[in-house]
Amino acid sequence: MDSDKPLGRKIGLLSLIMMIFSTVFGFANSTVAYEQMGYAAIIWYVFAALFFFLPVALMIAEYGSALKSAQGGIYSWLEVAIGEKQAFIGTFIWLCSWIIWMVSTASKIWIPFSALLFGSDQTQTWTWWGLNSTEVVGLLGIVWVLLVTYLSSRGIEGIAKVGTFGGFLVSALTVIFLLVSLVIFVANHGVLQEPIHGASTWLISPNQSFKTPVAILSFVVYAVFAYSGLEAMGGVMDSLEKPQKTFPRGLIIAMLLITVLYSLSILMWGISTNWHRVLSDETVNLGNITYIMMNNAGLVLGHSLGLSHQASVLLGSFLTRFAGLGMFAAYVGSFFIMLYSPIKSFILGSDQRLWPAKLVKVNAHGMPANAMWWQAAIVSFLIFAVAFGGSAAQKFYLILTDMSNVASTAPYLFIIGAFPAFKRRTDLERPYVFFKKPWQTQLVTWLVQGVVLFGIVFTCLQPILDHDYTTAFWTIIGPLFFGALGWLLYHHQTQKPAPKQTKLGTKVVE
Repeated sequence: MDSDKPLGRKIGLLSLIMMIFSTVFGFANSTVAYEQMGYAAIIWYVFAALFFFLPVALMIAEYGSALKSAQGGIYSWLEVAIGEKQAFIGTFIWLCSWIIWMVSTASKIWIPFSALLFGSDQTQTWTWWGLNSTEVVGLLGIVWVLLVTYLSSRGIEGIAKVGTFGGFLVSALTVIFLLVSLVIFVANHGVLQEPIHGASTWLISPNQSFKTPVAILSFVVYAVFAYSGLEAMGGVMDSLEKPQKTFPRGLIIAMLLITVLYSLSILMWGISTNWHRVLSDETVNLGNITYIMMNNAGLVLGHSLGLSHQASVLLGSFLTRFAGLGMFAAYVGSFFIMLYSPIKSFILGSDQRLWPAKLVKVNAHGMPANAMWWQAAIVSFLIFAVAFGGSAAQKFYLILTDMSNVASTAPYLFIIGAFPAFKRRTDLERPYVFFKKPWQTQLVTWLVQGVVLFGIVFTCLQPILDHDYTTAFWTIIGPLFFGALGWLLYHHQTQKPAPKQTKLGTKVVE
């Protein structure tokens, strides 16, 4: 089948923006930021936006608009700039990190689902048919992966609709939270639950665990990588309507909205949440913090409007369940996109003579279904092994997680580092150009590369500073191992006799 043939309706600007929201924006990131740093989180989120998110988005906009017909997304960008081998290795590291993310998310997705149904996380009580909760959640995760793979293999239209739906719901969750906060602010005559005490409020965290320089630097790294995931949108480039215009516009609009919403949300949490009264309790953790803060916002809203305590509790329960709905939808939307985009970019972006013809074959809907099912099998196997393998399997999963800590961000070194070489290409049509001067390209490359390198180095050093040498070892080994595996795979594939087939299709050339 000709892979250049357009299939189905193209993705428009609004759908692209919602898909980016579903993939990049995490409502829970604002609650975690407030819990860890209070109002002081805002300055670091602005820093991360200015020195990472904004320039990377502009780079990706230039990559995408110039290579508007490329099926490979990030692979195609890197191949044009720095060559096939480096593109293969960099994209393989990226793909491995997203596979580990899918293993984790297939289980985590049931927490907001439980909050939606029951008003709190009840997954630890799910013991069915003699299985413990870990095993039940593991089986649900496998069913989820297989279901999403089947639905995704039916065409990009379905993925776009689910991603758009997820983006709309997480946007609706954010808008409702902001409206609730404004009502509380007006009803309380401008009095904040978390008062502002001069300039120190914007610089010093109320959390005792985040007052040391090392802890603050760890938060800066967290803030930088809270903006990651944008590069995955390259996998839908060839499905966009007028991609040379739609892609850069969608990226820039989404980038500005996400930047503003992160900082605004952190600020607005202070309207309903007194840090010491609500968040200093030992029962508060990263898994339940969003639901605790949304429930508290409902209680404060009810009391501010003069409602009875019972009515306020019901309001808090409603907001908790809506938070569960919004976060569940965000997980669903991002899962559909990430299950498709990385594997599609890697398999269809690379020279298809490197692969068996069945693996790169696209189905009637234009999807690399066989590759997607192989990926589903690997993810399902890992989920099953972790859920049913006992303590040894749990340790193996922790090792995989540690290995992906840096591996998930290492591809940015490729994307950013390759940008000057990409700019030097004179044979590309460039509908969108932001960095017009060579010195601008060099300056932004060195600046952003420095931020990413700092984040990666600090991520490796932090467990050493905490004397957790096992985590440090696997964190450092992760990208090296995946990179070496990618190199070995590339070397093996290029050494064996290749079937005679076209670069952009699977039809054998006689």
